[in-house]
Formats: sequence, structure tokens, C-alpha cells
Amino acid sequence: MRIAISSKSGCGNTTVTRLLSERLGIKMINFTFRQMSEERGMDFWQFCALAGKDDSIDKELDRRQVEMAMKEDNCVLGSRLAIWMLEKADFKVYLRATKETRTERILKREGGTFEERFRETEERDRNDSARYLRIYNIDNDRPDLVADLIIDTDHLSAEEIVSIIIAELTKKGLGVSTKIRP
Repeated sequence: MRIAISSKSGCGNTTVTRLLSERLGIKMINFTFRQMSEERGMDFWQFCALAGKDDSIDKELDRRQVEMAMKEDNCVLGSRLAIWMLEKADFKVYLRATKETRTERILKREGGTFEERFRETEERDRNDSARYLRIYNIDNDRPDLVADLIIDTDHLSAEEIVSIIIAELTKKGLGVSTKIRP
């Protein structure tokens, strides 16, 4: 079983992907721009700016993620475009939250001021959306076109989100009920 989870930054994608993979006892795949920027020895924001000018970066990231997922019989792939790129996913989840909630979460993770993080979040959203549309003709503001489940995460903990996903998987008969770890 392959599960794809997508969101914009600050919605809890990485945390939910990790917790879900642990609860289901399956591999987590979460290869990101942050990891690619580290591989290249670049500052994350400089790397994001470079990606805005060089489509091959997005294409490489997305290709590598899908290749990793397709090597596994059972995995949870978490990425900005997982629900669009992993066409053979058995279940696709999109997490969303308001910009304010996302900014608060990013602020806790990265520090700074709310205003700085809010501006960066808005800019990143604009840049990401423009790139995805240009490169793949994907409108990441329309997850309803591909997602099996959309969860508003503003007032939910990561554990609550994972419980919702597991309940939906079980309801759809995707064979997870005997594997679930507490």
C-alpha cells in the first residue's frame, strides 16, 4: 500500500507522514528541498530561489521521490506534490491550514518574527504555485481534484490527523487494521 500526503509548508506534512508510517509500520519517504539544498551545500532560501529559475531542480526532486516510493511495496510519501506525482498511490491525503496557523508552526520550528515568517510563507506559496503550474500544469490550490481525503489541520494535533487517516483507510478496506501500532 502506498499513501501520498501533500500540503503547503507548515501544515504538518512531515510530522504526519512520520507518525503515520510509524503507526502502520511502513517506510516513510520524505525527500525535500531542504535535503537537496544540504546535498548541494546551499542555503535553503538561496536554493529555493535557484529552483524558481531552474525547473530541473523540481523535476529531479519529484523524480527521486517517486522512484523511492515505487521501490517500496508499502510506504508513506510526504511531499508538496505527492498526491499529484505518485499516480499509483492507493490513498491520497491533502493537509491544509490557514496562513496564520502555518506561520505560527513555521515560527516555532525556525524562529524569527511572525511578520518575517508570514511574508516568507506567502512568497513561498506564490513561488511554489507558479512553478508547479508552469512545470506540471498542477494547481496546488485544487487538491480536491485528486485527493481521497482533505483534512483541515488548524485545530488538530498530528496524532488526531493520523487517527483520521487510519480511520479512512480502515473504512475503505485498505488492509491496515491488523498492522496498526498504538
